[in-house]
Amino acid sequence: MSHYPAIRLRRTRASAWSRRMHAENTLTAANLIWPLFIAEGQGVEEPIASLPGVSRWSVDNIVARAKEARDLGIPCIALFPNTQPDRRSDDGKEALNPDNLMCRAIRALKDAVPDIGVLTDVALDPYTSHGHDGLLDASGYVLNDATAEVLVGQALNQAAAGADIIAPSDMMDGRVGQIREALEGAGHVNVQIMSYAAKYASGFYGPFRDAVGSRGLLKGDKKTYQMDPANTEEALREVALDLAEGADSVMVKPGLPYLDIILRVKDRFEVPVFAYQVSGEYAMIEAAVAAGAAERDAVVLETLLAFKRAGCSGVLTYHALHAAKLLAK
Repeated sequence: MSHYPAIRLRRTRASAWSRRMHAENTLTAANLIWPLFIAEGQGVEEPIASLPGVSRWSVDNIVARAKEARDLGIPCIALFPNTQPDRRSDDGKEALNPDNLMCRAIRALKDAVPDIGVLTDVALDPYTSHGHDGLLDASGYVLNDATAEVLVGQALNQAAAGADIIAPSDMMDGRVGQIREALEGAGHVNVQIMSYAAKYASGFYGPFRDAVGSRGLLKGDKKTYQMDPANTEEALREVALDLAEGADSVMVKPGLPYLDIILRVKDRFEVPVFAYQVSGEYAMIEAAVAAGAAERDAVVLETLLAFKRAGCSGVLTYHALHAAKLLAK
């Protein structure tokens, strides 16, 4: 009885109700995290040319976007600041300023929209004059331990402002454990850590660097701390270390080119795994739509469902609001 015509796999596909009933994976707005870029000023919206449909928003407009997200069932937003050039420095000290752009946005969000989660990026690239995620030595090499000390201060600064999830994206060794210990010591016992555990030195980050103002500043590349795209086993080691150090969840970045990594992490560790559908992925979809080569609604939902199929609990995506509206229909 295990061959045609006794078995016809198309039987369960023949009607919409049956396809819904037999779906192995489902996508909801609760699986989405919406990355938002913060700008200085009041009433500001600055469109980002390399990310069509995405803007930088002043804090008041970030609050309005968060209300939109909440009303559509998106549980969490992720914040990334565009720090003014005169506040950038070699040591990224603006990251420690309790009244910096990030902290002002966190406080405004927790005051106005307390029922939405706020995820904050921990890395120095939005604050350094050289565009790297950490401190440099005389040769331009990113210092691991000295950087981690600053990241701990940055994480505590964001947690004190009200951040719900600290997301270290810097890829320094040992920083998760140090941040976890500091959060516990400061009484922030319920602040989560979502570690960028497997973050690759990818060519898909260009539009993001435009959005945070670091593309023209970056000296060299980030290959000494972000992962080699050729490596899989190394990603599993990174995840294992971050979990042992106290990460509550882990992230794989970029997204679609690394579905195999997502699947292996989920199978190996059985922990919450998130993916970042990064700026280059978003821009490619929008370029395909603009060229008439793809239909936006279908491609957005299909790519997001691919993350769920690979094992993701959720996805950071610039299409989050659009996808949530489609899912609400």
